[in-house]
Amino acid sequence: MSDDPGAVRPGLRDRLTDGLYGLGWTAVKKLPEPVARTLFRIIADQAWKRRGKSVLRLESNLARVVPGASPARLAELSRAGMRSYMRYWMESFRLPTWSPARIKASIEVADAHRLTDALGTGRGVILALPHLANWDLAGAWVTTDLKVPFTTVAERLRPETLYDRFVAYREGLGMEVLPHSGGAAFGTLARRLRAGGLVCLVADRDLSASGVEVTFFGDTARMPAGPALLAQQTGALLLPVTLGYDDTPVMKARIHPPVETPGSGSRGEKTSSMTQALADAFAVGIADHPEDWHMLQRLWLADLETREDPT
Repeated sequence: MSDDPGAVRPGLRDRLTDGLYGLGWTAVKKLPEPVARTLFRIIADQAWKRRGKSVLRLESNLARVVPGASPARLAELSRAGMRSYMRYWMESFRLPTWSPARIKASIEVADAHRLTDALGTGRGVILALPHLANWDLAGAWVTTDLKVPFTTVAERLRPETLYDRFVAYREGLGMEVLPHSGGAAFGTLARRLRAGGLVCLVADRDLSASGVEVTFFGDTARMPAGPALLAQQTGALLLPVTLGYDDTPVMKARIHPPVETPGSGSRGEKTSSMTQALADAFAVGIADHPEDWHMLQRLWLADLETREDPT
């Protein structure tokens, strides 16, 4: 037990967390949309004003994305970033109630033919994207407008009931969700791809020992090797995707040219080259929409190694 009488016990904290998310999925979708938008903007602004660890880390990350930005500009971007992040949650809580027509009207996809042409050949396809805007909405567009199911991976969350909520939410949108832990996900993803299926992976942050080091906005970060390894082992096409909001209610998406598997080199060299190509495509989208990059954690190795920084 904690010596601090005011501390929240881990079990109670888990139940509170699960309860709050459950409230979001049941209550927020019942609110009139203008009310929900206003509420989540207020929540975003209050979180930004408190200048907590997540907001400070967001600003630190944005300083790398927008080099030379003044403190005022970074503050402006981080405020917009928190509003974007809360927009993601507001939309996600309401997404299960949206019709296919509403989903289609809420996203505009540039170069969608790169995906549809590849799927038409019966070849497996991997979509890799960063934490930009609303990746759940993009996934819902794939399952409802293109009518293509896909497989993805979700990090196990605490408490287990919260993880179950996220799995049920995404499965309700037509996704097959595999747990990240346990080591079995890679084999299942490979089988889906060899059968001509679609796999979607958020792939801009990896803190594991197996992550691939890349140059990202001028410094070294680590990104997951999975997309590149799956493409090599299955022959699937690897397509980077970036997202972003603008001043309209319609999210913009772009499907980038495929990342090709190099014709020579070791598996490690090929994986490094392909992951760097993904990072370069992600950087283009993030630079275009820095306020929509929901990276509230440390990413660059230099930041991970800074013990003095508690965030």
